[in-house]
Amino acid sequence: MGQKPIQVGKKEKVIGKHVYGNLYECDLNAISNEEYLKETVINAAKIAKMHLVDIHSWSFEGPKGGISVIALISESHISIHSWKEYNYASVDVYTCGYKSKPMKAFKYILERLKPKKYNLHKVKRLGYKLY
Repeated sequence: MGQKPIQVGKKEKVIGKHVYGNLYECDLNAISNEEYLKETVINAAKIAKMHLVDIHSWSFEGPKGGISVIALISESHISIHSWKEYNYASVDVYTCGYKSKPMKAFKYILERLKPKKYNLHKVKRLGYKLY
């Protein structure tokens, strides 16, 4: 016995907007600079009308090396994870509510990291009202 998938209809409401993607052949200086990435996430939140609660970052040494920046916003989160060895970054912007603009945050991050190629995924997160 499996669970039945929810049929999207009048009972569902968009409660979150999720934009995420993979950035290839980024500016190596940008994805290697922890302060630059933190500043990028802070400004992305402002531009997208989000409210920053807290931000943390970690730098990882070693052959793959990289940096992770995670911002808690009152609407949800923004994260960037970079891998210097692969000249790659993954970006995740998830927001709830109607006023925030996650696509604006994602585009700003693209401008700052300057990937030569990237892919983008957009998902509407649905809430289901129980009557």
